[in-house]
Amino acid sequence: MFVSILKRFGVKLSLNDPRWGRNPDDDRKAQEGRRPGDGPPDLDQMWRDFNARLNRMFGGRGNNGGDNNGAPGRGDMRGAGIGAGVVAVIVGLIWLASGAFIVQEGQVGVVTTFGKYSHSTTPGFNWRWPYPFQAHETVNTSQIRTAEIGYRANVRNKQPQEALMLTDDENIIDIQFAVQYTLKDPVAWLFNNRDQDDTVRQVAETAIREAVGRSKMDFVLYEGREKVASDVQAMIQQITDRYKLGALITNVTMQGVQPPEQVQSAFDDAVRAGQDRARARNEGEAYANQIIPAARGQAFRLQQDAEAYRSMVVENATGNASRFDQVVAAYSRAPGVTRDRMYVDTMQQIFTSTTKVMIDSRAGNNMLYLPLDKLMQQVQANDAAVGSKSGPVQVPQSAPTAEVTQAMDAVRERDSRSRDSSRDRESR
Repeated sequence: MFVSILKRFGVKLSLNDPRWGRNPDDDRKAQEGRRPGDGPPDLDQMWRDFNARLNRMFGGRGNNGGDNNGAPGRGDMRGAGIGAGVVAVIVGLIWLASGAFIVQEGQVGVVTTFGKYSHSTTPGFNWRWPYPFQAHETVNTSQIRTAEIGYRANVRNKQPQEALMLTDDENIIDIQFAVQYTLKDPVAWLFNNRDQDDTVRQVAETAIREAVGRSKMDFVLYEGREKVASDVQAMIQQITDRYKLGALITNVTMQGVQPPEQVQSAFDDAVRAGQDRARARNEGEAYANQIIPAARGQAFRLQQDAEAYRSMVVENATGNASRFDQVVAAYSRAPGVTRDRMYVDTMQQIFTSTTKVMIDSRAGNNMLYLPLDKLMQQVQANDAAVGSKSGPVQVPQSAPTAEVTQAMDAVRERDSRSRDSSRDRESR
């Protein structure tokens, strides 16, 4: 700084001069016989010139010479003192100005006194005692920092020593994830730990290894990725708070979760087999959802049919029992009539389920077998034809009209005899 001041006042010094610092008397003797300007500069003369200029600047009277004995004059001493004071003031101002610093928005200034924390400053213009009393350091608290585990800058740039982990079912899995965090306590971030970024990375690796070691491989690969990320974030925050690191974990992002490259093909086959199994299971469930309601409906219908049949049988049995009781009561009052009536009803029931009718003729004729059901169908067909105006249906030539008439007369006669006998029994 002294050299710069001398240069400002026009004094030129050359430290590379081989005659720098030698005795001026020797220099004057050596300069005798030389031309002016051939030798090195005279330091005393230079100093006298410098003092003279300072005196002229501050209103003093320049004195380039000394007294008669060759000693420097009083003006030279006073000018030298003033010059040294000015230099000291300038140096002091520069030293005080070196304590000013500016803190940008989103940053915090941390001031230390002899290396010990003193106070924190807000964004803007601030001042501290200059070196060596105080020092400061700015910490960016708004910056989102990122710690990459398992890769560097790109997921293709893998770090196997960080990415390969062991799951609970003894499978190896390859994981790359990123941890984003900010600073919530700049003082703790600066003074409580060393290599803070590396500490966060190691804490994140420890947390992910613990979370993966407690989970199955399929859980980490598929449905449990979000849960693993949230558990890892909570675990990292807990560890950083325990270490008083001053960091706030904002997000944990899974960049890649997959099995090792050496077994990727086999794992793909296993995944496809699992997908086929899931598809077959879904198809089976769809078929079951289609069949089971139909089977339940059919079972319900059968149950209702069975209930109806049981009700019918019970009601028929109840009716038959009641009818039997009534028949017994009537039989006790008129046994003959009741017996004949039971016979007639039984024969009527039997004949309604047969296709042939046997007729006993008292005139001594042989037993006739007539297809009365066919005859009745023909009669019904004739009635339908008459109703539709298409003419009666012709009776086949194979059906003898006389025998049919005789059979019908025999039936009518038998019915009349039955009615007469019934009236006789009732009158008796």
